[in-house]
Amino acid sequence: MDALADLLQGVRARGALFSRSIMTPPWGLEFRNPARLTLCTLLSGEAWIVAGDGEPRRLRAGDVALVRGPQVYRVADHPDTPPGVIVLSEDRCEHPDGTDLCEELCLGARTFGETADGSAVLISGAYQVHGDISERLLSALPPVLVVPDDQGPCDLLRRLEVEIDGEEPGQQLVLDRLLDLLLVLTLRCWFAMPEGAPPAWYRALSDPVAGTALRALHAEPARSWTVATLAAEVGVSRATLARRFTDLVGEPPLTYLTGWRMALAADLLRDPDETVARVAKRVGYADGFAFSSAFKRTRGVSPSVHRVAG
Repeated sequence: MDALADLLQGVRARGALFSRSIMTPPWGLEFRNPARLTLCTLLSGEAWIVAGDGEPRRLRAGDVALVRGPQVYRVADHPDTPPGVIVLSEDRCEHPDGTDLCEELCLGARTFGETADGSAVLISGAYQVHGDISERLLSALPPVLVVPDDQGPCDLLRRLEVEIDGEEPGQQLVLDRLLDLLLVLTLRCWFAMPEGAPPAWYRALSDPVAGTALRALHAEPARSWTVATLAAEVGVSRATLARRFTDLVGEPPLTYLTGWRMALAADLLRDPDETVARVAKRVGYADGFAFSSAFKRTRGVSPSVHRVAG
């Protein structure tokens, strides 16, 4: 498993909130769902998306946008079109004056609109993300990003529309997995774009030295790693590993390992059934004292305080 796969484990969809909006110009939607991450895509028509006070970004059919939250964002046929509908969840929407519009605009399962044959069809899927592991990924993303697709909606997006419209057994599970797949593919495309600005660890994954070291650390974070054992695993000298890893990742390998262990530990500590001593062993520390010292040094609070605050 690599760094991206590990970080995405904390961002997997579980009961993700989906909605399909069918609109005819002029139209404007304001989304107030406090999700940490939302994926939006147009199946037909064109639109503009604005997150917070950011610049409007254009969306065409087949494009996919990721919105990093929690923040209010708007999608409309034109940047100047005011929102006529406030979307609060997959089954709640209202007029800007507070009037409930759910019954008036409901067109079926997870679907809203004034008419079923509107020219613009927008699908959104919202993740409820928790944990420190996922934050390492989310912090690398801008408030809103758009991955264009000049070919129009792909088969995966069409499949998503079909599933949103249905009520078959296992519906939510299928929708969750489709959303997960779309997220991975969208992130890959985004990081490969000139404006993508991928985090250092992502760029380093393609390097034969730093990438191999990163995969080893993520595969066995509890192993008693030293620069020497990691260099032997990669097949290079200690000096080569330390220099290459630091240059590409931005920090020495053992510093990176400590940060990753603490992120894992922070999430494990939220489980009331996990003791500090057991968490310590799971992330590579021989005893709770050494782990607690490292945790407080990197996080600023003790494991016990973090558990209460979390």
